[in-house]
Amino acid sequence: MEVERLVYMANQIARNLELRGHDAAVEETATHIIKFWDPRMKATMLAGDRSQLSPIAADAMLKVDDYVAAQAA
Repeated sequence: MEVERLVYMANQIARNLELRGHDAAVEETATHIIKFWDPRMKATMLAGDRSQLSPIAADAMLKVDDYVAAQAA
């Protein structure tokens, strides 16, 4: 899957959760991506250009990055 499509998907998730407040939306977006995206999707997103992510999605991807790194260790 192309990173542009994954950015779009992450931004949609974040947009749907933004009314819960920034911190809660970040946590829930990260949780959704960790639970429901397959490892290839996460790897593509983490290695790709994330400059078009919304602030919530960008912060969520930092948490996803931490999770993936912890799983690899």
